[in-house]
Amino acid sequence: MTLVLDAAAVRESLDPAALVAALREVFAGGGVVAPERSHVPLDDEHEATLLLMPAWRSGDLLGVKVATHHPRNGERGLPAIHGTYLLLDHATGVPQAILDGTELTRWRTAAASALAADHLAPDEVGEHLVVGAGNVAAAVPACYAAVRRVGHTSVWARDRARAARLVEELREQGYAADVADDLRAAVRRADVVTTATSATSPLVLGEDVSPGTHADLIGSFSPQMIEADEALMTRARIVVDVPEARQTAGELVGPLGRGALDEEDVRLTLADLVSGRETGRETAEQVTAFVSVGTAAEDLAAAALVLRSRP
Repeated sequence: MTLVLDAAAVRESLDPAALVAALREVFAGGGVVAPERSHVPLDDEHEATLLLMPAWRSGDLLGVKVATHHPRNGERGLPAIHGTYLLLDHATGVPQAILDGTELTRWRTAAASALAADHLAPDEVGEHLVVGAGNVAAAVPACYAAVRRVGHTSVWARDRARAARLVEELREQGYAADVADDLRAAVRRADVVTTATSATSPLVLGEDVSPGTHADLIGSFSPQMIEADEALMTRARIVVDVPEARQTAGELVGPLGRGALDEEDVRLTLADLVSGRETGRETAEQVTAFVSVGTAAEDLAAAALVLRSRP
């Protein structure tokens, strides 16, 4: 019988530390095949998008996520991203499980962010600024706790009420957290800045980022989405989650097209760091940036972890 797992069941089955470890295995060369995802615009303005993301590991599991991105859903009180994940046996194609893809996506995104931070963030994170107050942002602190001890978390969002609700949730989970009312001042104080938004113009400015800061840009996955400005990109040691990010992340597409960045500036991938082929942070004063657009390999790893943790 095919399992049907709702958001609560997916969340109960995903331990953040175990998920970070599963992604570490994938990026170290875990044998997952993940073809480039399909982006299908759902309207003339290209605001709403359908994404199809398959991945498989030979002799093990095959999965595909069907997801939608509606950036104006925040105005409706809804998450911007919705998804469904179908997990099958690779050898036979027999369905194994249908999972809530929205919950799966938010946790694997936050876990990949934490995995990158383990190589790029300062060893001591006194202040972690989370920009955004949606589903993905809410998962970030728990995943970061798997790789760093964080002294304090600040949350900034355009809708202060949403930021306050997230802060309340984080406090209930045992985190020291507060609302940041002044974004630029909060960026200046932060050791790590994580952006998890649908922004189409920069929120984090390079001139505000202090030496030694790690910028963790995980909301943008299309050329129209931009969370940080060119000044930050040209300052930072950049690492992308997958090569596709160079053509799809708004923070990179513009500077590359204008010649402010060249291919050498964006050659490093998360797999390079996890496998040990390249180093992450080189000096205490270095500004680093992780640019993530997501990959189906992460979805497969998370779905497999959920399936195998079920009784």
